Amino acid sequence: MINIEKKDKIDIISFSVNIINALIIDEIREGILKLIDNSNSKVIINLKGVEYVDSSGFGCFLSVMKASRSNYGILKFANPEPRVNETFETLHLQTVLQIYPDLDTCLKSFI
Repeated sequence: MINIEKKDKIDIISFSVNIINALIIDEIREGILKLIDNSNSKVIINLKGVEYVDSSGFGCFLSVMKASRSNYGILKFANPEPRVNETFETLHLQTVLQIYPDLDTCLKSFI
């Protein structure tokens, strides 16, 4: 369900599912928290291919972002599909989450 790739000391999380909802969010949260548990972690959540995120998914994103910040880490989001990006904007989450239109731009933002 969660795939992790490392590039230049940055962990990139992608998903093998196209829907993130309450049924799978606990497993996703655990996987992300393992990475951000380390101080000064750098993590990108790549949302490419994720067509829908429910309220529990957005709640998870906010809670792991808070956990990352408390560990002096950086958590960013890349490649939101149009419907997910629209929800980010509707909820004004772009004001609290760092969201990038593609993975390359997100990776470059760490430099």
